[in-house]
Parts: sequence; C-alpha cells; structure tokens
Amino acid sequence: MSGPREIHALRVLPRGRYAAPRAVVVESQRERLLVAMADAIAAKGYANVAVADVIERAGVSRRSFYEHFANKEECFLAAYDAGVEALLGAIAEAEAGAGGLLEGARAGTEVYLQLLSDNPAFARTFLIEVLGAGPAALARRDAVHERFAARLAEAHAAFAAAVGPPAGVPAPAPYIFRAAVGAIHELVIDRLLKEGAEALPDLLDPILEVELRLLGAPASTTRRETA
Repeated sequence: MSGPREIHALRVLPRGRYAAPRAVVVESQRERLLVAMADAIAAKGYANVAVADVIERAGVSRRSFYEHFANKEECFLAAYDAGVEALLGAIAEAEAGAGGLLEGARAGTEVYLQLLSDNPAFARTFLIEVLGAGPAALARRDAVHERFAARLAEAHAAFAAAVGPPAGVPAPAPYIFRAAVGAIHELVIDRLLKEGAEALPDLLDPILEVELRLLGAPASTTRRETA
C-alpha cells in the first residue's frame, strides 16, 4: 500500500511575474480557508472561532472569505465535506488495491487511522468539535455515519457471498452496522482525547476486530488472519 497522504496539502502560489491565473488563486484561497477553519476550530473550539481567526490563518482578506462563504458555519460545513470525501476516497483506493476482502478491510482501516493521525486538526475538528457546530453539522455527521455503515454492510454481503454465511447465524440487521460505526467512532474519539492523534494508528487491531466480527471472523483468529 502506498504511504499516507494529507487530506489537504496547502499550496503556496508564486507572486509577481509568475503569479498563477485568477482561477487557481481563487481555488487556493478556498483550500487555505478550509484548512484554516479546521486549524482554528481545533485550537479554540467551534464556539470560540470567529471569521477573523480563519482569515488570519489562511492569509486572505475578509472580502475574499465572503466571496467563498456566507458565514463561519458555511465554511465549516464545506471543510467537513471536503475532509470526509478525501477520507472516503483514500479508504476506497486502499481497499481496491488490496488482495482480498480481509486484506481490504485492513488496508482501508489503516489508511483511515493514518490520515486522521497525519491531520490532527481535522481529526479533532471533525470528530469532536462537529458535535457543537449546530444542527446542520450534526446532520452531516449522521449522513457520514450512515455511509460508513453502508460500507460495512456491503463488505459483509461480499464476504458472505464469497465464503458463505456462518452456520446458524442470521444476517445482521442494518442497525448492527450502524452500531459498529458508533463503536469504532467511540474508540477513535477516546484515544484521540486521551493520547492524541499520533496514537490513532495503534487502534488498527481493535477496530479490525469490531469490523471482522461482523464479517464472521472468529475473535481468536481476527488478528492473526489480518496480520
């Protein structure tokens, strides 16, 4: 698997005679504002962040901010959406490049944890601070959890089709997959709060155990089979 990549890489545009076209400048400003929003919220908390904090970190004018976003909430939601899409895209890419279902589960989970570890501001902003960012943010979070639950359901169905369902064990109801997402989310938040984002990759085996139990892998073999 290829090495971890940043969810957002801040580009520095040349000035003067080598200045980039206006469209590139505008796109860079938006990207910098999204990164700055995550950084500011991780440092101060959503309720304490003002537009002034964001534009100072992004190095853009207030006018430029309002050319992109109507207010702080809109900027936050855009940053949340961009971070989630990048995260899901990286997970899908890792799973597709793996050699099988169990290998794909491991690869996708490893990328998920590594990207959060490499982007601590995004990890704190989108896992913790989102809870205090208002109804629209909570709706976004709920939709994301549904997407992760759907991914687990698809993986379970593929595994059952490949090897057959466990004898005497009924297929999990949809709420089981949603509960698994909640359990994984709780493990990640707990580790993030207690030990910091750099410790998140250490959760690989515990999270795989939660995931693979749904796929019918016995607890005694979960870690060995994914090593």
